[in-house]
Amino acid sequence: MQLLYLAGMDKIRAILVDDEESARDVLQSLLLRFCPEVELLYKCSDLLQAVEIIKKEQPDLVFLDIEMPNYAGFEIVNFFDEFNFSIIFVTAYDKYALRAFDVAAIDYLLKPIEINRLKQAVCKARNHLDLVHNKAQLQLLNTTIQAREIKKIMVMEKGYQQIIPTDKIIAIEAQESYCFIHTADKKYTASRNLKHFETMFSEHTTFIRVHKSWIVAKNHILNYSKSDLSISLSNGLIAKLSKYKKAEFEESISG
Repeated sequence: MQLLYLAGMDKIRAILVDDEESARDVLQSLLLRFCPEVELLYKCSDLLQAVEIIKKEQPDLVFLDIEMPNYAGFEIVNFFDEFNFSIIFVTAYDKYALRAFDVAAIDYLLKPIEINRLKQAVCKARNHLDLVHNKAQLQLLNTTIQAREIKKIMVMEKGYQQIIPTDKIIAIEAQESYCFIHTADKKYTASRNLKHFETMFSEHTTFIRVHKSWIVAKNHILNYSKSDLSISLSNGLIAKLSKYKKAEFEESISG
């Protein structure tokens, strides 16, 4: 098993499993050259290593050799009750193709791997991931519409969908084209600007824009300084208060 690197945001987080080192190296090289949307986290030499890594890292995609000593790739079905990742089987034998799809594989690749087939398989994996992501977003949207007020938000961070209850948010801080979402126990990074969240919370009575770089939750305000134009929040956060927002802020908290 070899750790390669950690994936960035909006990448397909993948591992590959093959008992032959040369085969692992070839596929890694092809992915690096022709599939930049894939970030390879680990290379594994057998199925048991792969199962351990999948349970730990929760990758989006697994490139899985079929014929390996001890455990064949198809035997992955014996280690998981449900599959939260996609599988692309890799084999030298076309006879395995139909069985590959019986295991709910996204696609299969024949060795030696053709570049266009690899691109097609990765495209299928991306489309599948987008469908899963959109389904989660629609479920969240439906919950929000029924509640008439946003209860949770979803952000992508390091390749993962993070669902954050709005009542846990202390403040949102702008940092160039990104935002930091501060909660009591964690700081999330979202690839959205502050205007995005201001629009999202426009009908929400809890949040108020107090500065070009800050949105705060009123129920987490401890006190504020008129002289320093600063707002003390729970968890030790200090937000800035714009002089142009001061009157609106005071009216909001007094009400």
